Amino acid sequence: MTTIASFSYATAALAFLLLSVLLSTTWRGRAHGRVLALAAAITAGSNALLAWEALHPIQWSVATDSVEILRNGAWSGFLIILLGHFEDKDSRLPFRLRPSLALIIAFYVLYFGATALGYFRLELTSEFGLMPGVAGRMGIAVLGMLLVEQLYRNKPEQERWAIKFACLGIGAMFAYDFYLYSDAMLFHQVNADIWAARGAVNALTVPLIAVSVVRSASWSAELAVSRRVMFHSAALFGSAIYLLTMGSAGYYLRYFGGSWGTVMQVTFLFGAVILLVGILFSGTFRAWLRVFISKHFYSYNYDYREEWLRFTSTLSKPGPGLGDRAVQAVGALVESSAGLMWIRQESGLFEPAASWQVALAQVSEPGDSPFCQFLDNKEWVVDLQEYEEWPSKYDDVAMPAWLQAYPRGWLVVPLMMQGRLFGFMLLMQPRSAIKLNWEVIDLLKIAGNQAASYLAQYEAANALMVARQFESFNRMSTFVVHDLKNLVSQLSLMMSNAERHKHNPEFQNDMIETVNFSVQKMKLLLQKLSRTVTPENPVALPIERLLRQAVASKGGFEPQPVLTVADAGLTVRADWERLERVVGHLIQNAIEATARDGRVEIGLARRGDSVLIRITDNGEGMSEDFIRERLFKPFESTKSAGMGIGAFESQEYIEELGGTLEVTSEQGRGSTFTIILPLLKQERQEAHTINQAA
Repeated sequence: MTTIASFSYATAALAFLLLSVLLSTTWRGRAHGRVLALAAAITAGSNALLAWEALHPIQWSVATDSVEILRNGAWSGFLIILLGHFEDKDSRLPFRLRPSLALIIAFYVLYFGATALGYFRLELTSEFGLMPGVAGRMGIAVLGMLLVEQLYRNKPEQERWAIKFACLGIGAMFAYDFYLYSDAMLFHQVNADIWAARGAVNALTVPLIAVSVVRSASWSAELAVSRRVMFHSAALFGSAIYLLTMGSAGYYLRYFGGSWGTVMQVTFLFGAVILLVGILFSGTFRAWLRVFISKHFYSYNYDYREEWLRFTSTLSKPGPGLGDRAVQAVGALVESSAGLMWIRQESGLFEPAASWQVALAQVSEPGDSPFCQFLDNKEWVVDLQEYEEWPSKYDDVAMPAWLQAYPRGWLVVPLMMQGRLFGFMLLMQPRSAIKLNWEVIDLLKIAGNQAASYLAQYEAANALMVARQFESFNRMSTFVVHDLKNLVSQLSLMMSNAERHKHNPEFQNDMIETVNFSVQKMKLLLQKLSRTVTPENPVALPIERLLRQAVASKGGFEPQPVLTVADAGLTVRADWERLERVVGHLIQNAIEATARDGRVEIGLARRGDSVLIRITDNGEGMSEDFIRERLFKPFESTKSAGMGIGAFESQEYIEELGGTLEVTSEQGRGSTFTIILPLLKQERQEAHTINQAA
């Protein structure tokens, strides 16, 4: 075995010596040739020393251990140079080194010094004498594999072909060392066979490195380590250190545990692995790690290219739910765990429009409130915690009372569109503490404006679609008028011939068929053309009488609707025919959604200065998604002969009157439509006075 080990390491020494000579002569003009030649020369010297010691009683001397560390350091340095971007203009360290690079250098210097002084030798002087040296070399192997992974991952796709063989060769050396020393840590001694084969394995990596040297014209030293690469590398390196620590602790548990030692070791290691998996899959941990890396390894908090690609990708996803995605995209910039959004409506109110990982709000905010005026004028991101401590910074503006319902509320982000407040978001506390500075606030402002433009474009597209649908409806009306003209022509022709042929039985039969056909045709046209064109005449009308007439017109249907009047004499201002059509449409819908043995109830009552009309049934009911997405959309209908504008027209007209239309429903239990209209107090009082005088 001694002869085999000597031959193995001698082969590696010759291979790396040849590589070093080629780099110093024939390939001396290659990129980073000097650094690579130095690393190859140190590796050749290290293998030669190990081959010489394999033939003598002295093994693993201080010189051998020190040269081994120099060899690993040379290859790590070469990888760092290939990575590039190892200086930081804002760094206070010598040569303006990046903190991560300074930590690597400090580790190598300290470990080399301790080894040179004989503290971390691999000689097995006692049962614990091997552990510090092996643990240190495992750490070096993990660091080397980490650098290889960073180098390959950070290369553009078109440049990886030039570096992949070097990464494979250098990574293989570090991976074999990790295998060697992990085996030694597990069995408390260096395996002679694995140690002897190490030289031959290293020799096999030389051709791989040589192939990459030939392609070295495509190497680049101006690569910056992206945050994603740093994040994955930090997670990998941290996991390796964690597993090494837990493995060492498991070993000591087994050693001191006696007869329970093996059970304790296995249980402890299994629990450690479960804990590691839980940590790696924790959103809070990932958020903390990203913040930590941005804070300590980069001069800016964000990789703007990556963040903007993710932001626009989230907003541009197909399908509904753009508002929810907008809240998610903005919240992800500051690791927020949830959020809500309000958008300005035509009424001037800011209505709840979307939510992400929190229940949708049920309160509105007036557009002329001090809070909205502050956001509109200042365009500031409001830190609610800072507001509580320092309200004067925000001009002592009064915050809405509904904000108290969100104790985890953190930031209010204005959504500006063409210099006007389009809406605002409320973001909840982040998973990891984030320091708000000018960079974070500016990014939130820009992201809010971008989200507002997406939402405005989405609303404009929907409005255009509705306008086109109404245009199609008007075009259809033209065809209906044309059909009516044809029917009128037929009837006119029939009437002109009636005087001459009225006693002719054949003419009478033909006339009856023509009239019947015309009636059926006009009924069909009226079903399609359900909107009248008579001018509106809003007047003060008694709502009770209108309801009784609407209910009476549905008396022939089953179930028959039942009217209950809690408060009589209520008056509203509206157009009789249009309001009756709205109420009749809602009653008809309730009848059609209810079985014949069911019930449809209409209630009239007063609430403050408003009139409440409730239309309740115990029919099929509707889902929340249907109510939110389809019920009030024009030209959306579940009926085969429906045009889908009844509910839309009802809501539009009620809102024109200054009222609201509310819907509550449960599938299988029924629905309730509540019409809320403003009450005409003055006209009601005048009518009451006239009645008394009469």
